[in-house]
Amino acid sequence: MGNFTFDEINLMCIYNTGTRQGLMDALKEMREYLEPDEMELTAITDSTLEKLSAMTDADFAALELYPDFDDKEDADAE
Repeated sequence: MGNFTFDEINLMCIYNTGTRQGLMDALKEMREYLEPDEMELTAITDSTLEKLSAMTDADFAALELYPDFDDKEDADAE
């Protein structure tokens, strides 16, 4: 059902509109404003969009999109 990374989950939390399509639209719009030197954010956005495109609305609804900024070190250690 996606296997989203820590950074992808946090990105989805920031831009979540409540629907899969709305989130995808928001990410596509945000991506248009990225500068060429923002390659890491571009890559994270692209991989998130790819995974969102491959899932169903029901799968998206089952996601718990709550940011967990305190656990970044824990996620990186895994």
